[in-house]
Amino acid sequence: MNFVSLRVITDDVARLVAFYEQVTGVPAAWATPEFAELVTPVGTLAIAGSRTVALFGEGTARAAANHTVITEFRVGDVDAEHRRLASLGRTFVQEPTTMPWGNRSLLLRDPDGNLVNLFTPVTEDAVRRQERPARHAGSV
Repeated sequence: MNFVSLRVITDDVARLVAFYEQVTGVPAAWATPEFAELVTPVGTLAIAGSRTVALFGEGTARAAANHTVITEFRVGDVDAEHRRLASLGRTFVQEPTTMPWGNRSLLLRDPDGNLVNLFTPVTEDAVRRQERPARHAGSV
C-alpha cells in the first residue's frame, strides 16, 4: 500500500487552492471547478468542494471542521518561508520554533482554519530521519 494523497473538503475551492498555491509554490491541476490537486514529488494535496461529498455518501465529510490533522510540508529554509509569507500578509499560529524532535517549524492556518506546518529538519537526528528511504509493505 502507498500513501498517495490527502483531500481537503471546502466550501470555497478557488480560495483554498489559491492559499496552497501561494504557500507551496506548486501550481494546481484543476480536474473540474470542484476538484484540484497540488502534486508534489512525494504526495498530492487534493482540494474538493463540499458538493463532491455526496459522491462518497451524504454527510461523510464537512468543510472547515478539522481540529485534529496538521498538513505538513518540508521546506528548505523555514525562516525564509516565514519572511516570504509574512511579506504577503499571512499571519501565523506559531512563529518559527525549533521543536524537541529537531525540526524548525512554522504553523499557520489555511482559510478554512486547518493547521499547516512548514518545517525544516535542523538537527542531525531530524535530518537523518528525513533521509531514510520509505519503508515498503511488510518491512519493519
